[in-house]
Amino acid sequence: QVQLVESGGGLVQAGGSLRLSCAASGRILSIYDMRWYRQAPGKQRDLVAAITSGGSTNYADSVKGRFTISRDNAKNTVYLQMNSLKPEDTAVYSCNADVRIRASFATYWGQGTQVTVSS
Repeated sequence: QVQLVESGGGLVQAGGSLRLSCAASGRILSIYDMRWYRQAPGKQRDLVAAITSGGSTNYADSVKGRFTISRDNAKNTVYLQMNSLKPEDTAVYSCNADVRIRASFATYWGQGTQVTVSS
């Protein structure tokens, strides 16, 4: 019913930048909170950043000052601008969103996009 599709991952040198996008599609009535998570090999999945429908944001301490989450409600899309990337930012980045469809409410996940930062 709802699909989240990420794009923008890739290989970048340390100090570089990438911009991730996550577009939601389907029979969506409303999208509430949207989030970016990441999971490095052998590690648990961690919350990177979150944004409410009103634009309030919060970040993991490890990315504060370097990453910026934003959203375009008209396009049902959330972005993650990543600057000053470090090798330890290497991970699969996934988005999720709290979505209302008709009378139901659920959290949906994207498939993930690989970000690799070389030293």
